[in-house]
Amino acid sequence: MSLSIGIVGLPNVGKSTLFQALTKKEVEIANYPFATIDPNVGVVLVPDERLDELAKLSKSKKVVPAVIEFVDIAGLVRGANKGEGLGNQFLANIREVDAVLYVVRAFDDPNIVHVEARVDPKDDVEILTTELVLKDLETLEKHLEKVRKDARGQNKDAIAELPVLENLHKGLADGIMAYNILKKVGGDSERSLYEKVLKNTQLLTAKKGIFLLNVKKSGEVSEEVGAYLDSFGFPEIEMNIRDELDGAGFSSEERKELGLGASMLPELIRIAYETLGLITFLTTGEDETRAWTIKRGFLAPQAAGVIHSDFEDKFIRADTIQWDKLLQIGGWSEAKQSGDIQTVGRDYIINDGDVIEVKHGA
Repeated sequence: MSLSIGIVGLPNVGKSTLFQALTKKEVEIANYPFATIDPNVGVVLVPDERLDELAKLSKSKKVVPAVIEFVDIAGLVRGANKGEGLGNQFLANIREVDAVLYVVRAFDDPNIVHVEARVDPKDDVEILTTELVLKDLETLEKHLEKVRKDARGQNKDAIAELPVLENLHKGLADGIMAYNILKKVGGDSERSLYEKVLKNTQLLTAKKGIFLLNVKKSGEVSEEVGAYLDSFGFPEIEMNIRDELDGAGFSSEERKELGLGASMLPELIRIAYETLGLITFLTTGEDETRAWTIKRGFLAPQAAGVIHSDFEDKFIRADTIQWDKLLQIGGWSEAKQSGDIQTVGRDYIINDGDVIEVKHGA
């Protein structure tokens, strides 16, 4: 399953440094046939202590962690929605990712020029989000023109979509991101209609986001900036990106000796994974212990299809147990003997940490 986070920000805020820090540890791409081999796409391992524990239990020859893709997107400048700088390329790249990591500079350094000739995290976020909102307004206006015409012709789909589009347009015009407009929609049928419209229009501000504040040390961000970021409803993380790059090759003990402190990259990766709505299920045996990435809410046959595309259609049943229960009991055969292995059918919803063995037809 290939899902990606786009790294977005103004020039010289630490985007490329973050990308280097995230991708410094090489990943064996052959294990991930879906992964994009592209210089601005980094395939990053998802830290998961459960894998080593299970591999030790099963005496696995190989361990294959889950991965997440980070995309280094060209720096945005004011006026990007009109094509300023690399605006058109920037906005097209955002459209292709599943969520956005907004990197915001929150440190002073006279040797690193800020494109706006000042350091103001709140203003930087306003520039970023305003450019996306303006581009979305342009997209919606084109779409609205067609839908209004179809609605006048009594097209049922257009009549249903029109109030949704008009509400989205009004919210965007007031500076509200489509993601936050959707959060206020009540009722499953209405929400379903909004989601359909957002999928058709591919609005940039409908994507989930994360704020990463690039600081020299924690506590540099003012309460005013913190409150402003909170209003978006996105998770936030503070990080000294330069220190992360400098310490990327060191162990926890070596980082401590160098005064770098604990790395924040694992926490960022965890937040990114959760933001994309992903969970991990596991398979384990003598050949390998592997983490598999799926969307939260996947049924057992869908999860089986991630292991092999044929398994979804040919799914019969699955045996499953939570990873910690399996460790506690001491092995798969022991868990079967004790009756702790649960046999599930097509309607079983996979949980994070499920260890699974799929039974399928030939």
